[in-house]
Amino acid sequence: MSLKEKISEISGIDKEKIPGSWQIIGDIALAKFLNASNMEKKKMAKALLEILPKIRTVCSIERIGGELRSPDARVIVSKARLKKTQTIHTENGIKFALDVSKVMFSKGNVAERARLVSHIRPGEKVVDMFAGIGYFTLGVAKAQPSAKVYAIEKNPTAFRYLKKSVALNELQNVVPIKGDCRKVRLEEKADRVLMGYFPGTEKFLPYAFALLKERGIIHYHNIYKDSEALGKPLDELESEAKRAGYRITAIIGQRKVKSYAPRTSHVVIDAAFEKVIV
Repeated sequence: MSLKEKISEISGIDKEKIPGSWQIIGDIALAKFLNASNMEKKKMAKALLEILPKIRTVCSIERIGGELRSPDARVIVSKARLKKTQTIHTENGIKFALDVSKVMFSKGNVAERARLVSHIRPGEKVVDMFAGIGYFTLGVAKAQPSAKVYAIEKNPTAFRYLKKSVALNELQNVVPIKGDCRKVRLEEKADRVLMGYFPGTEKFLPYAFALLKERGIIHYHNIYKDSEALGKPLDELESEAKRAGYRITAIIGQRKVKSYAPRTSHVVIDAAFEKVIV
């Protein structure tokens, strides 16, 4: 029997009203409820708590929006006396502290986070331009203790959880920086720049090249129509590299991370650059 069928059986709610997928973050479950009343949502949530006893809180995801990608997650049912939305989520041995009602966490990017870690070399200087709560930063820093990771984040709430997560994982090689990556200036340049923000990532490319060494790698994430996913990201990188005085020396990888919308995908391209000597 599927989870949807079990919830339907316990709650008495028609299967068509039960979410097709649930996101489990730490001990919190989140889902988008469509065409369900508040009473029906509570019945479904209580049924889920009965089926999955490790879950303490069930939330409804209303939306995720704005420049800071802030979620609107509302508690439906909670075992805790206070309506608990803070949790610690563990992924591949990395602990992430967060409040699901204030910062987003995409479990759909788990394979991309693991893939990135395999690219990092000992002693590298890495700049994460959009660190969030440490989605990429924590795995990179833990995998390569000799690397140094500058984690930049402008959202004060996400930054607070970033620092908490760095402490939870006992990482000594992360430098958290609260601020806008377009305004941050570092004393040393990066071997590798992570651009895990979208959509509209192309607007930040000039600042990525300003942070890069004369030779370095940029991991560039953005959203594209499927018909443009192969050519457009490369065109954007080549164009901005030329303006910044760089050229592409290699395309290390290019892949679709996941679907973002109908016929639209989250794409990442890993490219190596070098400064053009005139």
